[in-house]
Amino acid sequence: MHDDRALVEARLKRVLDERIRPALHPESVPLEVAAWVAPGEPVPVAEGLAAAYTPVAVGDAWGAPWGTTWFRVRGQVPAEWAGRTVEAVLDLGFDERMPGFQCEALVYRPDGSPVKGLNPRNRWVRVGAPVRGGERVAWHLEAASNPVILDVHPFLPTPLGDRETAGRAPQYRLARMDLAVFDTEVWELVQDLEVLGELMAELPVDGPRRWEVLRAVGRALDAVDLQRVNATAGAARSELREVLAAPAGASAHRISAVGHAHIDSAWLWPLRETVRKVARTTSNMTALLADEPEFVYAMSQAQQYAWLKEHRPEVYARVKAAVAEGRFVPAGGMWVESDTNMPGSEAMARQFVHGKRFFLEEFGVENEEAWLPDTFGFAAGLPQIIRAAGAKWLLTQKISWSQVNSFPHHTFRWEGIDGTRIFTHFPPVDTYNCQLSGGELAHAVRNFKDKGVARHSLAPTGWGDGGGGTTREMIAKARRLRDLDGSPTVVWEKPADFFARAEAEYPQAPVWVGELYLELHRGTLTSQARTKHGNRRSEQLLREAELWSATAAVRCGRPYPYGELDRLWKTVLLHQFHDILPGSSIAWVHREAAATYAAVAAELEGLIAGALAALAGGGDTGLVANSAPHARGGVAAGALAPPVAEGPEVSVAPRDDGGFTLTNGLLRIGIDGRGLVVSAYDLAAGRETVAPGAAANLLQIHPDFPNMWDAWDVDAFYRDVVTDLTDADEVVLGAVGPDAVTVQVSRTFGDSRVAQSLTLARGQRRLDIDTEVDWHETEKFLKAAFPLDVHAERYAAETQFGHLYRPTHTNTSWEAAKFEACAHRFVHVGEPGWGVALVNDALYGHDVTRTVRDDGDRGTTTTVRLSLLRAPRFPDPETDQGRHRFRYALVPGAGIADAVREGHRINLPERRISGAAAVPPLVAVDDDATVVTAVKLADDGSGDVVVRLHEAHGGRATAVLTAGFELAGAVATDLLERPWEDGPALDREGNSVRMRLRPFQIATLRLRRAGGAR
Repeated sequence: MHDDRALVEARLKRVLDERIRPALHPESVPLEVAAWVAPGEPVPVAEGLAAAYTPVAVGDAWGAPWGTTWFRVRGQVPAEWAGRTVEAVLDLGFDERMPGFQCEALVYRPDGSPVKGLNPRNRWVRVGAPVRGGERVAWHLEAASNPVILDVHPFLPTPLGDRETAGRAPQYRLARMDLAVFDTEVWELVQDLEVLGELMAELPVDGPRRWEVLRAVGRALDAVDLQRVNATAGAARSELREVLAAPAGASAHRISAVGHAHIDSAWLWPLRETVRKVARTTSNMTALLADEPEFVYAMSQAQQYAWLKEHRPEVYARVKAAVAEGRFVPAGGMWVESDTNMPGSEAMARQFVHGKRFFLEEFGVENEEAWLPDTFGFAAGLPQIIRAAGAKWLLTQKISWSQVNSFPHHTFRWEGIDGTRIFTHFPPVDTYNCQLSGGELAHAVRNFKDKGVARHSLAPTGWGDGGGGTTREMIAKARRLRDLDGSPTVVWEKPADFFARAEAEYPQAPVWVGELYLELHRGTLTSQARTKHGNRRSEQLLREAELWSATAAVRCGRPYPYGELDRLWKTVLLHQFHDILPGSSIAWVHREAAATYAAVAAELEGLIAGALAALAGGGDTGLVANSAPHARGGVAAGALAPPVAEGPEVSVAPRDDGGFTLTNGLLRIGIDGRGLVVSAYDLAAGRETVAPGAAANLLQIHPDFPNMWDAWDVDAFYRDVVTDLTDADEVVLGAVGPDAVTVQVSRTFGDSRVAQSLTLARGQRRLDIDTEVDWHETEKFLKAAFPLDVHAERYAAETQFGHLYRPTHTNTSWEAAKFEACAHRFVHVGEPGWGVALVNDALYGHDVTRTVRDDGDRGTTTTVRLSLLRAPRFPDPETDQGRHRFRYALVPGAGIADAVREGHRINLPERRISGAAAVPPLVAVDDDATVVTAVKLADDGSGDVVVRLHEAHGGRATAVLTAGFELAGAVATDLLERPWEDGPALDREGNSVRMRLRPFQIATLRLRRAGGAR
């Protein structure tokens, strides 16, 4: 037989596009349309319904960027349509290629009750099936004219990312506003032909199944009268029944489809628009659940449910009812789908605490999975956090975006820094917007790396970001693919059911140890520095507010600010969403974030000041409040006490090159006439820190124009061109005194200016560097380099509840790909017995490289560079323009313990107040390796004191925690403060509790106060 595949396939495409799909709505009548443009921001529904509308017509332009237009549509079903299925076709000017990135609308009945969302792949509202004929219909459409930011040329700078710069030009034209007959038989024929056509394209050419499908499709097309499609659709379908009924083979891959609409909590739209996207999508999904009994839909992010509850209670009621039925599934158990690289230890824990508690309190649902399909890599401390929150599974697919190395597993156990393992799945379909197309499903089968030992995978199915979620077409495809020869089988399934089945079939799943590094989007560790600084500062202020408020509650009876802290934590957690904290959102989002962080800081400073005033009492004794987890200056961790001066005074002497030498008995720092650190000599060890002939604190600038994803990416070739900023405008002494000496350095480069203060303090083995930059560069990358005379094959970078090691070499492509990586408060490089730490108060991105010097000793230089600023122009064309401040410090002779301590010190500066007398700590720990990350009162209002701590040095620890109050009982809990059998065993004696911790183990202790304090 002749090979006519191409002929039949081309015929199928044309007939579908030009004859069958247009026959879906064979008859239509126009609707009467009127509009009202809301002034400013969105208005309440009642106001939109009651507004004065003006007639408009199809073809009219509408919608200034970020505006809201209310459309009123009215009409009457023709009497002759009685007994037929009728729907409204409402096209606001959609481009079907851009679901989630265009205009959208929520449809309301005249009484204000929501119906469903409209978007490019979902333009219909059902009137009746069947109708009586003669019905009058009316709806109101709250239409958002969100501009297209990510356009055909996706990364061009645009002013559309902020209402303040976007202008008022209309973005759309009304395309269709009709009542139409919906031909169900034609629609079913479209689904039959799409499923078979997509399947056929993926089947082997030399296999009989492909030819069986091809011949059946040919017969069906022969049966269609192109001038009478509606009359002949049934005959065409009958030609396809046999091939659609052929069952899948016994070895077919099994796909669990989970209805899904990945909704970024902010990205190319502001937070307020996400509230509306969630309402539109959940209205769609609850309506679809009512129509489709097999369908299961999952939505993560407790914040989005909370928005519904606050802003759209009528939609939330429908969601809550669907959750109770078990088909609308709260997934993931986190407040938002956060970034996981940059949030601090406590913040990462609180993502689960607040997310899981919301789902428990609102729905009675205990999540066992973490759901993070789009997060930009996963920190090595995360498995333990997931487990301590009462979960045991993780889903993501973002690692499939890695540019260089293909991850070797799709189903595996992920081991974190403390040894905790989490059963993890990467959907091999490689998308979180699956449409259940034949190409996607065939890719999942071919791509699945665990074939032969496992046969289950998951497919998050639906359009995200306001694209409307799962569609009726996807439901129809799943029905046909449930058991179809040549295809993987598809069933709708809850995430938990998939994970339970997948884990049971693959008990010996392979293990991946350490971080899940995404070989892409490395620039997110630096973009939008103000947002990152706001996050770090908020995390530290929350720690202080909880510590001092709990101490004041126990010591003074001061009311504990439960409500305020809960609200502020949720605000900070929201802004850790994986397009806000990473700096990859539009200008509007980051402008609002800066204002929010300022308000959060002001409120927390007020809580801290009030608690400290209550603790200190009246008096004029100078006290230091030490909120860091280690003693300093004679003040215990968590205490208020007079400071004690330590070590010899600091001295300064001029250098011949115009610089200065600073000495404090521990370090001798040489700063040359260029303002560069040319020596950092450890007097006790008799060792130089700075590599021979090199200079530290060297600012370097690179061109920064990645191939794609400007705010997200830095590509490796940026390193090919570098400019050292060595010219100084001024190098002078600043403050000089016995307790500290400061050298001030100023430089100008391009259109920017930098001012630095380099300070050596009494009794401290560190050089503090305070850097202020007035930044006016574009597409540039600013780094601070520290070339160290250290031979190190690996270095330590702090992550949540510990640190991980990364290689300094590039032996393999996996190591070479990590040319920009994340650290929290410290990076440490060392040789046995001696090392160097760099600590910071607001930075995350860095790189570490090593070279062998061409000198007499052939020594190794290990260079650590802190990433300070970038200047991408998409999606925010003014990214990071203006003033910034960073504080970091060089710590010679540091071990890991020093790096941990100094990292906390720079992030939790001392607070100096006046008071009556010293105040002892509420809790004390006798082991520096055991670091307290939170001291607070229990969330249930019981008055119990909750302490979270972890082993921070990477070894085993035996620690004794002593309560500064009469202790009636102590129990180890999970993160949600519930008794937990996996916590450490506690041995209580009096007011002390002894425990043993494995390396990096988290422990949460709930301490009951004697007397039943509440």
